[in-house]
Amino acid sequence: MKENRKRNQILNVLAENVRECLLKENLDFAKLQEIRIRTGKPLIVLYDNREKVLPTGDAEKYTVTKEDVRETMDYVSHYSLYAYEEELKQGFITIEGGHRIGVMGKVVLEGEKVKNIQYISSVNVRMAHEKIGCADRVLKHITRNREICHTLIISPPRCGKTTLIRDIVRQVSDGNDFVKGATVGVVDERSEIGGCYQGVAQNRLGMRTDILDCCPKAEGMLMLIRSMAPQVLAIDEIGTKEEVHAVEYAMQCGCRMIASVHGLNLEEAREKPVLGELIHKHRFERYVVLGNARHPGEIVHIYDGRGNVLCSG
Repeated sequence: MKENRKRNQILNVLAENVRECLLKENLDFAKLQEIRIRTGKPLIVLYDNREKVLPTGDAEKYTVTKEDVRETMDYVSHYSLYAYEEELKQGFITIEGGHRIGVMGKVVLEGEKVKNIQYISSVNVRMAHEKIGCADRVLKHITRNREICHTLIISPPRCGKTTLIRDIVRQVSDGNDFVKGATVGVVDERSEIGGCYQGVAQNRLGMRTDILDCCPKAEGMLMLIRSMAPQVLAIDEIGTKEEVHAVEYAMQCGCRMIASVHGLNLEEAREKPVLGELIHKHRFERYVVLGNARHPGEIVHIYDGRGNVLCSG
């Protein structure tokens, strides 16, 4: 039932010609990850971690038209693209189900900031996939006395770090044998963790979770601390000086931290500006390194705060 709903959510926002191409392929939507719709280019999907140009086989490849892009954006925005101007500043629109529609085109600036995107030429439909229980293996290593440790997840792109954070949040929020239920604050700057649609999280984040959607991470952490008194804070992809300083401030306020950063390994994370200082100060108590040599979300290593290996492979 859930997969049928997800299938319909995606098909309903696609231009008719694009929709027909997908339906002819008889794809399993549980394995469909991205649909790339680029004006004048072939229709490409990321399916089961492999790229496919549609249609497959000997049939002539479909070339996306300007009308396909326009029709898709009409469906995505319910024929009112101007109403999504705030979302477009971020380069994407989130639809029902938490699926993200990334857009590229001509950027309209106001001062030095993005005001809008016009003449959209590329659309990337990214399916939201929950993996309930994917944090089961790591939870016993990142908890102590039934409380979550300050944890940093280190991962290259497309290795499942956001999916892992989402399930950690759910389990910490609801509580289980490894961790007692705690109030969790999520700063979801790009609507990836909760996948909010009209303010409501489409992904399961637990019964004690409060979420700030489309909010800058550094500002959002401070807002949550002041207004919701979270016991745990969760953010995805920290990097700027302001974000790292906000993370340290939250730790000093007594919040347990779950965060992620792009990187190949712990050594690379140590070399990052500003963030490296937190690592050298041993502010984080656990490090989870992900990879995708065998499959996305593969756990390469779990380290303690001193860099000692707790778990491998």
